[in-house]
Amino acid sequence: MDSEPIRVMVVDDHPMWRDAVARDLAEAGLAVVATAGDGRKAVGVAPAVRPTVAVVDLQLPDMSGVEVTRKLLRSAKPPRVLVLSASGEHQDVLEAVKAGATGYLVKSASREELLDAVRRVHAGDAVFTPGLAGLVLGEYRRLAAAPQPEQAAATPSLTPRETEVLRLVAKGLGYKQIAARLTVSHRTVQNHVQNTLNKLHLHNRAQLVRYAIDQGLDE
Repeated sequence: MDSEPIRVMVVDDHPMWRDAVARDLAEAGLAVVATAGDGRKAVGVAPAVRPTVAVVDLQLPDMSGVEVTRKLLRSAKPPRVLVLSASGEHQDVLEAVKAGATGYLVKSASREELLDAVRRVHAGDAVFTPGLAGLVLGEYRRLAAAPQPEQAAATPSLTPRETEVLRLVAKGLGYKQIAARLTVSHRTVQNHVQNTLNKLHLHNRAQLVRYAIDQGLDE
């Protein structure tokens, strides 16, 4: 997705905040293709404007940002979702990630942090307000340790390089960091990740991290 122009939809019910975020993104050269003050409008307009990143508040008047995230990710060409919320509550963060959000920032983040987060989420990196990444990884470890439904005996076969990339993803490294570590291009890393997602029938990086931890690849 990183080869596409960054197309952002901003979803927030506070008009002044929504306009300020949209203005900051536009002034940085990103295409703001839509804004929405409620979940229904966001879900309805997304297929037409095709955002690559949706910046979504958790508190919306008609449905939660978590539900908006779920609905957006069910679309034929889903955007990546960056939650931008006033809440730093652990349960809110975990619910958003479980719904498929690629990143989570609190609204106290600076303009530069927001712009960096949107660009990184567009590129496929998981981005969290400092202090929250460890919480998310900890939750995945807890889930991995819990009894799981019986799975099919056949395990998809990953190449050694795909396994190596998966191990680094589980350790929390971004794509550029992995590329530097393995002395390959950013695009090569993305291709390995996409191939791995396809083989494992997973849909996003958050699910991939959980799978990797479940397999003990974060050690």
